[in-house]
Amino acid sequence: MVHLASVPSDKAAKAPLVKGIENLGLQPNDGEDEMTASVYGSRFAAECLPMHDMPEREMPKEIASRMIRDELSLDGNPMLNLASFVTTYMEDEVEKLMAEALPKNFIDYEEYPQTADIQNRCVSMIARMFNAPTHNENESSMGTSTVGSSEAIMLGTLAMKKRWQNKRKAAGKDYSKPNIVMNSAVQVCWEKAARYFEVEERYVYCTEDRYVIDPEEAVNLVDENTIGICAIIGTTYTGEYEDVKAINDLLVEKKIDCPIHVDAASGGFVVPFVVPELPWDFRLEKVISINVSGHKYGLVYPGVGWVVWRSPEYLPKELVFNINYLGADQASFTLNFSKGASQVIGQYYQMIRLGKHGYRSIMMNLTRTADYLAANLEHLGFIIISERGGKGLPLVAFRLNPKDNHHYDEFAIAHHLRERGWVVPAYTMAPHSEGLKLMRVVVREDFSRARCDSLIADFKLSLKALKEMDANAVTQHAKHVKKHNTASGKSKHNHTHYKNEKHSLQGKTGKTHAVC
Repeated sequence: MVHLASVPSDKAAKAPLVKGIENLGLQPNDGEDEMTASVYGSRFAAECLPMHDMPEREMPKEIASRMIRDELSLDGNPMLNLASFVTTYMEDEVEKLMAEALPKNFIDYEEYPQTADIQNRCVSMIARMFNAPTHNENESSMGTSTVGSSEAIMLGTLAMKKRWQNKRKAAGKDYSKPNIVMNSAVQVCWEKAARYFEVEERYVYCTEDRYVIDPEEAVNLVDENTIGICAIIGTTYTGEYEDVKAINDLLVEKKIDCPIHVDAASGGFVVPFVVPELPWDFRLEKVISINVSGHKYGLVYPGVGWVVWRSPEYLPKELVFNINYLGADQASFTLNFSKGASQVIGQYYQMIRLGKHGYRSIMMNLTRTADYLAANLEHLGFIIISERGGKGLPLVAFRLNPKDNHHYDEFAIAHHLRERGWVVPAYTMAPHSEGLKLMRVVVREDFSRARCDSLIADFKLSLKALKEMDANAVTQHAKHVKKHNTASGKSKHNHTHYKNEKHSLQGKTGKTHAVC
């Protein structure tokens, strides 16, 4: 997902930060030397960095590098960002490999055949990890790398829609009203896929005590126009695993011809190593495609994702383009064409470097750390919403106990933690349960027990500070932090034309999207 940036008017681009200093004449003379022994002795250090127009003249490389590095120093520390599932640590050896691959365009098969072969190896390993059928050559699985799970989900949705259309056409039936069934707690890319490809969204709404899809309700929403059901292995809000087997068994029992796509963006690299006995993947006959994010618990920097189909039956031939590009024949099913090779190489490194034992060790450690954090937060008075003991993702979702009648809420705690550098999101639940406020800590590979103890200590300090403040002070502090201390509060890049839309779940219900 990328930000839609507004291009400022000429007047806005030239306006000073503080009115009244337009004519102070602080610019250096044209004759002043551009080069000095110090970056900060150059004229560039006394000028604003170009923001809206490309400059006419060059800038020395050392100065350009230093100025940009200074700008980026104002970003948060990725290791303290406990909102995101995205990988923030990789070993030096793989970072060097990935840096060496930066000039490679992954799509140039003829030029970089080994890189393409490495992707094929990754697809094979991931498909087998998901128990894809490999015993029958006529039902051989296939898959591809993507720039993340969003693209993978788009491709999965396209394949389901086209297959459904083909069946309807062959039967001489109307094929103009496809729909897809999913939990209202889906990541926003599912809403985008349905909207972009003109598929009606049918939601199984969360309740005050259920945050995953209800299998019976999901199957009851299926009709002759349903292209498929989305089931999530690791929901964004609470990390729970939806009961894919129950959905599968109901479809089989009722003899309903409806496929399941499993969104395993977060859980695809966790479940096979923590709860391998859980049936959620291609072991279930109705599961026809699965996506996973390599840049989450696949342990690769963003952005890389993967999507695998059970067999050619579920990926219609007319969606695949056979291309002769730079002298090489290749089959392509992607939304984009050119992309870097670095992340695919990073994924291959992690899988052969760690192996199953290495991934299992990391995921088990993360599970233990999540359970340790949950136990501590529970003792501090929080209600734990997420699963423990490996029954869900290695994260902790929690909320204040409403019986304690606090004069502060989860958002106030998040604001206090932000002052210590921690990014711990507070958000409201999915539609029909949006009255519930909660917080979430994602336990990633580099979140050690020692760092967890530091977070717990800062939770205690934040709670103590909030208890000592009166209700009005808490409210005013929250408003100040939201407006002045958060990027969203200070943001000016969003185009006013696209604010307050009413077509998404957020626009219709006020749903907030937990960061992924």
